[in-house]
Amino acid sequence: MTRALALTLGLTAPCPVLAFDLLQPITCTLGDTCYIQNYADDDPGPATRDFTCGPLSYDGHDGTDFALLSLAAQAAGVDVLAAAAGTVRGVRDEMADQLQGSPGAPDVTGRECGNGLVITHPDGWETQYCHMALGSLAVRPGDLVAAGQVLGRVGLSGQTEFPHVHLTLRHNGTAIDPFDPLATATCGPAADTLWSTPIPYVPGGLIAVGYADAVPAYDAVKSGTAAIALTTASPALVLWAFLYGGRAGDQVTLTVTGPSGIIVDHAEPLDRTQAQLFRAAGLRAPPGGWPAGEYDGTARLIRDGAVIDSLTQSLHID
Repeated sequence: MTRALALTLGLTAPCPVLAFDLLQPITCTLGDTCYIQNYADDDPGPATRDFTCGPLSYDGHDGTDFALLSLAAQAAGVDVLAAAAGTVRGVRDEMADQLQGSPGAPDVTGRECGNGLVITHPDGWETQYCHMALGSLAVRPGDLVAAGQVLGRVGLSGQTEFPHVHLTLRHNGTAIDPFDPLATATCGPAADTLWSTPIPYVPGGLIAVGYADAVPAYDAVKSGTAAIALTTASPALVLWAFLYGGRAGDQVTLTVTGPSGIIVDHAEPLDRTQAQLFRAAGLRAPPGGWPAGEYDGTARLIRDGAVIDSLTQSLHID
């Protein structure tokens, strides 16, 4: 569906009525195999807020971050797609895939976008795609691309601390939030967006849930390698949860039921707002080991008494 929008940039006169639509720029299912970690920063000063007045952004962030669940998902390969038809204006495909903050991470000053490209569209529109995988870009300057065409793969290049593709939309050089192109949202969803298929705002949730025989390292949780199979002889049963968009005052609950009933029932308040976090709770093995059978572990993110998101993972022990 195409929407006609009268766009006002700053205090200048309104632009002509424009028609422009965007496709989701990544081959994943939001809420299942990917999620939106950050939206455009809607605050003009040093503070930060997304278009709903929530904290899912950071100062000066000018786009939308479509994130994968783990480094393992990125390594398996996920395509980046053209959000709209146009002409490739510029490409960079020379930077290493290495997370900032990791040992030996390169200085990316002036090249924070990493590997990526810019596509120009009619009527002054352009889209930019960042943090793509080294050697994956499938287009070159001057190429005509169709909406939905594969441009390359999600990578870890540039200024990034998690696997994602960053999409920036501009009109006549000014960044536009596709979730609030008219800048009329007042701490809630805008009446008009530029997404051809509506993308709901999700204020935080569960990225992954798994089991381990001890509290896992955070790096293992983020990489997608923390979950392990358990047996009747495992020394402990630990349920861990990887979350995003946690806010001060939220509560994370972790519950595990097994053949003998509830064996883990943990609730923990969050004392600060965090872009990503993980929590874990468990129990040492009883005498004689864990009973064989089915176990169900559920993590919940609770805000103001309401469940924002929940995720259940089953486990068979024999």
